[in-house]
Amino acid sequence: MIGIKNLKKTFNGIPVLKGVNASVHEGEVISVIGSSGSGKSTLLRCLNLLEAPDGGEISFKGQNILDRKANIRAIREKVGMVFQGFNLFHHLTAAENLMLGPVNLLGKSRGEAYEKALSLLNMVGLAEKAAAWPSELSGGQKQRVAIARALAMEPDVILFDEPTSALDPTMVDEVLAIMRRLAKQGMTMLVVTHEMRFAREVSSRVFYMDEGIVYEEGPPQQIFESPLREKTRSFVLKLKSFHAEIAGKTFDIYGLDGKIAEFGYKQGLATKQINMIQLAVEELILGIIMPALGGEIPVSLSVHYKGDTDEAEVIASVQTNEDDLLEMGNEFSLDILKGLFRSVSSYRQDETLFIKVVAEK
Repeated sequence: MIGIKNLKKTFNGIPVLKGVNASVHEGEVISVIGSSGSGKSTLLRCLNLLEAPDGGEISFKGQNILDRKANIRAIREKVGMVFQGFNLFHHLTAAENLMLGPVNLLGKSRGEAYEKALSLLNMVGLAEKAAAWPSELSGGQKQRVAIARALAMEPDVILFDEPTSALDPTMVDEVLAIMRRLAKQGMTMLVVTHEMRFAREVSSRVFYMDEGIVYEEGPPQQIFESPLREKTRSFVLKLKSFHAEIAGKTFDIYGLDGKIAEFGYKQGLATKQINMIQLAVEELILGIIMPALGGEIPVSLSVHYKGDTDEAEVIASVQTNEDDLLEMGNEFSLDILKGLFRSVSSYRQDETLFIKVVAEK
């Protein structure tokens, strides 16, 4: 359906796309992952010509869309786009946002467009919000309306540019559920995403972008479990780890819990797993290390998730001459850790003492 050859784009003399080559077949769901600045969003914006490429070719259903004779308007009608920031018209109701394109671009009557809008809002679970203004909707509801708006144009493919990154973690699943439904219905989709569970479970293929190109592509199992190239391996390893530095006992435990939850949601962990990791961190830091050392010694915290075994390791490290902080801390906290988690252990490397808690699904 889409062919990309040697696609290039430069901003202010800085090359962002350095010769992208890729293809997308009808019915595929392609997740595009990579570090910030790797060109993911620029690639999507070039595909529907929101950005004009500096070189290369883009074909859509056999037509070169960069040809001066190409009907850009007709192409955009068939290539839908869902943005990170929703981009709803605030002076229009949810239904009116869906009606605008079909009436003005597809020549539909207002009555026909309204009936279609109601049908699509019902599909995304928002039939009762047809008359609501965007200001009356939550972030997740706005993004569902935005998806319905893209569908109202009857596209052949939809481009999603980080559709959940502006959402509270509790709203992410409601948007991903709609995208999963579209995937099951055979909608062709390119999704720039940080939601690795979606990328693993729903994608036909995954594009990992680095150096301004599609650095590695393949089925999700290859990319996430056995990537072929070094930079892909490094990126995937970082995805599965969370790190934090705790300066002392006055640190913000609630802020830390929020960051752990965000990490867990992106890894596709269940709420129960996330809560267990948060509990391990709280008991380890507040119940063991702080009481044992007086609370003013910096602590380094790491959480590592192992997708193959579904285990999470919580490791806290501190520079101390003490050899057994577990016995020096709060006895009740130690009982909780030993009773609820698979293992609790400590070990030393030079002047640094490590305490590791392993949690299972």
